[in-house]
Amino acid sequence: MLSFRKKPMIRRIMGLIKQESEHYDGEMKIEGLISLKRYTYKDIKRMTNSFEEKLGQGGYGCVYKGKLRDSQLVAVKLLKKLTGDAEEFFNEVASISRTSHVNVVNLLGFCLEGSKRALVYEFMPNGSLEKFIFSRSNTLEVDQQLSWDTLYQISLGIAHGLEYLHRGCNTRILHFDIKPHNILLDANYCPKISDFGLAKICPREESIVSMLGARGTTGYIAPELIIRNIGGVSHKSDVYSYGMMVLEMVGRRKNIEVMVDRTSEIYFPHWVHRRLELQEELGLHGITNEEEEGIAKKMIIIALW
Repeated sequence: MLSFRKKPMIRRIMGLIKQESEHYDGEMKIEGLISLKRYTYKDIKRMTNSFEEKLGQGGYGCVYKGKLRDSQLVAVKLLKKLTGDAEEFFNEVASISRTSHVNVVNLLGFCLEGSKRALVYEFMPNGSLEKFIFSRSNTLEVDQQLSWDTLYQISLGIAHGLEYLHRGCNTRILHFDIKPHNILLDANYCPKISDFGLAKICPREESIVSMLGARGTTGYIAPELIIRNIGGVSHKSDVYSYGMMVLEMVGRRKNIEVMVDRTSEIYFPHWVHRRLELQEELGLHGITNEEEEGIAKKMIIIALW
């Protein structure tokens, strides 16, 4: 029999072997992606000028502004050294490298060097959609306010991007984290779906996919991802998230304000549904004429669907 001292050591060794095996599997997946450029960590440091300008930060790590040798601006996503990062990294590279669409962000290359992992994306000058619809004071500066027509065109572009991921690729890609933070805007406010860390690739003919646990962000997750007996998980889960996001675009605020105690009074989807039902004035911020009200109503009805 093994001594008690040896057992933890063997478990440790087995854990390391499993970790190396997963890393090797991921490496094999990456090697198959010949269309993407592979950078060294030294390249990543050079293009970001030693991570001089931070564009954003999330649970995954940080995003920095960079420049390639041909002067093309890029956004470099540097992932944290955390357990589980590898899966998200390989997930993102494997799924997004299969895409080519005007409304899906373009991945230019990656770095995989020991524990160092980075993704190099095209640079989006206007950043993410959330900064144009949310603010801490619930009021946006005039120069940050998008017109209703622009908001509508953005919602349409995101829908085109989702339709492409679900039906336009050889394999169906389910995003599972559609929200304003993951929608990037180029210089002309053309939206691009980004952040495929939680994505799942499946055959196009599959309607229901198997999931071990819930994926996504609170407030956008479809009910079937949490309550398993109400229906199967499918590409429609992304459609639910899209609807929640469009409601936030219309309301220019979060659907759920976590700081408020009485949630029923501030749950925007319920509030706006009641207004439509009773044919009351929407009373939305920034509507100045009938045309804008028509756009807002159209977005609300589509979002509620």
